[in-house]
Amino acid sequence: MPPLTANKPFPTTEGICHDAYSLRVISPAYAAPSSELNAILQYLYHYHFFKSNGCDEFAQTIENIAIAEMIHLKLLGATILALGAAPVYTANPPAMFNFYSAKYVTYSRTLVCMAEDDVRAEKQAIRGYERMLKLLRNEKVKEIISRILEDEKLHLAAFEHILCSLKS
Repeated sequence: MPPLTANKPFPTTEGICHDAYSLRVISPAYAAPSSELNAILQYLYHYHFFKSNGCDEFAQTIENIAIAEMIHLKLLGATILALGAAPVYTANPPAMFNFYSAKYVTYSRTLVCMAEDDVRAEKQAIRGYERMLKLLRNEKVKEIISRILEDEKLHLAAFEHILCSLKS
């Protein structure tokens, strides 16, 4: 099984000042339909099915990825706060509308479909973070996004491994 997190610490938010532009760029990664919050909920939903089907190793991997996503969510929340907004669960903090909804979780019922959903989610996250890096000008925020992106690539490899194993 591939590693699930890059072997280096996360950058801190120290020294990040209010920056409305960077806030708008990174906010969707926090609590939008294809966000860290959604990944956490989706992966924990899938964890339960893998566990109940006796796929303990895969279930543990999925749970560990969900925990890594929780760390990303925590770091993004701290970054949003440093950039000048309250980290409310919306795609556009600090806006108090368009709140996150668990309807965005994929509620597949077969393990193969779940793994396919998770591969798709990681690919979407990677594309989103790569797009953010092209748009961001704030180097400290770019460091944070780059570090999260490294983990997402490892998560994709892990989910692809699970999917390949299920299909063989």
